[in-house]
Amino acid sequence: MNSNPSTPMNAHAPSSSSGGAGSPDSNAPRRNSKRPKYSRFTQQELPACKPILTPKWVISAFMLVTIVFIPIGVVSLLASRDVVEIVDRYDNACIQGTKSQKVQHIQSATTNKTCIRSLTVTKRMKQPIYVYYQLDNYYQNHRRYVKSRSDQQLKNRGDENETSTCKPEHEANGMSIVPCGLVAWSLFNDTYSLSTSNNRQLTINKRHISWKSDRDEKFGSDVFPKNFQNGSLIGGGRLNDSIPLNEQEDLIVWMRTAALPTFRKLYGKIEQDIEAGETINVVVQNRYNTYSFSGKKKLVLSTTSWLGGKNNFIGIAYLAVGGLCFLLATTFTIIYFVKPRHLGDPSYLSWNRNPGGH
Repeated sequence: MNSNPSTPMNAHAPSSSSGGAGSPDSNAPRRNSKRPKYSRFTQQELPACKPILTPKWVISAFMLVTIVFIPIGVVSLLASRDVVEIVDRYDNACIQGTKSQKVQHIQSATTNKTCIRSLTVTKRMKQPIYVYYQLDNYYQNHRRYVKSRSDQQLKNRGDENETSTCKPEHEANGMSIVPCGLVAWSLFNDTYSLSTSNNRQLTINKRHISWKSDRDEKFGSDVFPKNFQNGSLIGGGRLNDSIPLNEQEDLIVWMRTAALPTFRKLYGKIEQDIEAGETINVVVQNRYNTYSFSGKKKLVLSTTSWLGGKNNFIGIAYLAVGGLCFLLATTFTIIYFVKPRHLGDPSYLSWNRNPGGH
């Protein structure tokens, strides 16, 4: 028995003032909590729109889309149908025979490449009439093909030897090629001469057929073709050595590579009207080789509308979406009236019962 009454019975018993909750002792261990500090932002309790999608709201939304989309689709289809377009595939018509015979004919330097085609105008074509050439099964988006060019060389005269990215068409006879690369080397070189049945010549204007930004920013006014198509294998068209690259618009149009294997590129513009019933005589110089890879060549004459060229897809897409929304709105309306469902009381929603979140 301890004779000292001031001594506690158990010296090792924990004291209420030695590190308990709320203790002022600074040496007491603290509990680490991962609970984030409360704020209305972190707890997503800021004022927000929380709409309740009642049948009336859903039906009204579908009807609104119907009212907007269907007229747009009708107007787009009418605009597309006003466009007059003539498409003529001439590659097979100009050269007859097997594939090997066609390739031999197109690669020969002595064979006559002239081909006469006749096109009938079924509807009046108002100027300007755009002349395109269309190529099918031609992959201008191939990675090796797209990278085989030198944008520095095209823009600056002092960089004519920057041909490291142009292989295999980077030099010929020990000198740099300007413009270098596979894209320029494969320049389309078929030509077209058009006239009507009453001997009226349809002049094709080839000015400003390329993008202005390309002429001004990507092709230099002091860069001229040099050593172009002088190699052992000729790929496509030739260029005039006395004309700077920013004025060679056929080249500029061709150098803007297409994303899909079927594409059209602008050849020129006819600034005359062509009446319905007239016959257009086309003299084609069929020089470009698409026979080796089973490609197709087409001549396209087309007018335009405020929406652009002939394209029914936009109008059909708007009509399809508008018709689907109308069908859904009608279905929901019938269900709402035939078998209505009682809505719950929105006051019981959690954010309405306890807006503060506490």
